[in-house]
Amino acid sequence: MSDVSPLRLALVGGGPGSFIGPVHRMAAELDSAIRLTAGAFSRDPAKNAQAAAAWGVAPDRAYGDYRTMIAAEAAREDGARLVAVVTPNHLHFEVSKAALEAGLHVMSDKPATLNLAEALELEKIVVASGRRYGLTYVYTGYPMVREAREIVARGDLGAVRKVIVEYSQGWLSRPIEREDNKQAGWRADPAQSGVGGCIGDIGVHAFNLAEFVVGAPVERLCADVAAVVPGRTLDDDCNILLRFAGGARGVLIASQISAGARNGLTIKVYGEKGGLIWSHERHTELTLDWLDGPSQVLHAGSPYLSAAAQAASRIPTGHPEGFIEAFANIYRDFAAAIAGSGDGGLVPGIAHGARGMAFVETAVAASGAGWVALQGDGR
Repeated sequence: MSDVSPLRLALVGGGPGSFIGPVHRMAAELDSAIRLTAGAFSRDPAKNAQAAAAWGVAPDRAYGDYRTMIAAEAAREDGARLVAVVTPNHLHFEVSKAALEAGLHVMSDKPATLNLAEALELEKIVVASGRRYGLTYVYTGYPMVREAREIVARGDLGAVRKVIVEYSQGWLSRPIEREDNKQAGWRADPAQSGVGGCIGDIGVHAFNLAEFVVGAPVERLCADVAAVVPGRTLDDDCNILLRFAGGARGVLIASQISAGARNGLTIKVYGEKGGLIWSHERHTELTLDWLDGPSQVLHAGSPYLSAAAQAASRIPTGHPEGFIEAFANIYRDFAAAIAGSGDGGLVPGIAHGARGMAFVETAVAASGAGWVALQGDGR
């Protein structure tokens, strides 16, 4: 993509104090396929100007609100053609809708929307717009996650029987949302986060990862979703049994009150012939354990990996790449699809967004009620 001008990006949100905004910016620009040129970074004029100056955005392209930004950029010959949505959840739908209807492509942070009704409406808007919509389920961008997906799809493990996916954090073990912690504050507020707390923040990642690697949708679930910290409105701990199409059983754990856990994402998939294990803490490795053979450890960047995994690595094996690079793989694939040099097949889209919202709402509503159906396969 070095022979063409970078795709011009505008960011909504991500000003000073944001965790995910700077991540989006770094990831988008990593491969020089995308360049940040505009933004509505914060409602606070000083913070908005501060972000623009830090990221090399011209002062006149740091807008006070996203609607003004979208209208102005869509009208410019050199305007942004991609909008990244990095706000709290309650704004995802309206920003995405405005951008798509103005003829701009959208990359949104997860979850897609505040609720399932918005996600289904957004799905219609995406189709009608003729523009591309991507969703940063970042863990699907890791080389060894893509290798795991290939291994399962090839049938190397045989028919999948058991899936265990865990995403444990401990940062909300205390009620820090009551201590003026910005990141905790909006996540604990149903008006900004939606009906799901932990399940909407990291549970959707675990759910998406499981379906991505297994290649089959969850058809039924049995949920125990709870707010463990006294006085907290939204859930902070989730334990969910899963049943996949094809018969595999699964367990999903998502927790933000597992004191001492940092970002403990792990997936294990077991088939008739063996199993695989991928851990975010050792993300450059994929372990294969065989029923009738020795264990193997595969390493990112190695020539024996699938084309999908090799394409997701930028440097030779033994040189670790991490979160920013996985994020960048999503952006790079998305930019290639917009440019017509790739199909974007591995980029999560609005169907996955609707799927995630269905998972959140179904699990929260059915917590403690036994097995229920999860409608739609999101594909």
